[in-house]
Amino acid sequence: MPNEIIKNCVVTLNYTVIDAEGTVIDDGRQPLIYLHGGYDGIFPKLEEALHGKKIGDTLKVKLQPQDAFGDYNEELVAVEDAELFPENAEVGMAFERVSDTGEEIFHITEIADGKVVVDGNHPLAGTALIFDILVTDVRPATAEEIAHGHVHGEGDDHHGSDNRSIH
Repeated sequence: MPNEIIKNCVVTLNYTVIDAEGTVIDDGRQPLIYLHGGYDGIFPKLEEALHGKKIGDTLKVKLQPQDAFGDYNEELVAVEDAELFPENAEVGMAFERVSDTGEEIFHITEIADGKVVVDGNHPLAGTALIFDILVTDVRPATAEEIAHGHVHGEGDDHHGSDNRSIH
């Protein structure tokens, strides 16, 4: 049984994530379990830093915005007429918009004077993230997990497991 993180291993991490000011972004109450080897379960730079680590290893990894949720893009902020939204629309609500470039998620950030401000940036866009990680388990992935490109949890008959991912 390998205890080194290599391609096609299932990795379990205990972790916390803070921003550059020390604000907790994710307290890591549940461990992160992902399939290692380029399956997009976690940020590529984070996966690169974990490659070759072993059970019990700890590391701190700082990701710049472009390596995490991207730089903040002012062009993804728009002011729309409130009548385009449901009456119960409120700050924090998310909605999906389909365009030529694919599906985009927008969040309502402000409502005032018959206008609604929507933002298509990820809430953490423009934020550097610092991961504090402990590798707690490494196991070979099953053929099915490799074929599907993600981890299958206990009792997971196909998809929809409770495994978390950072990406």
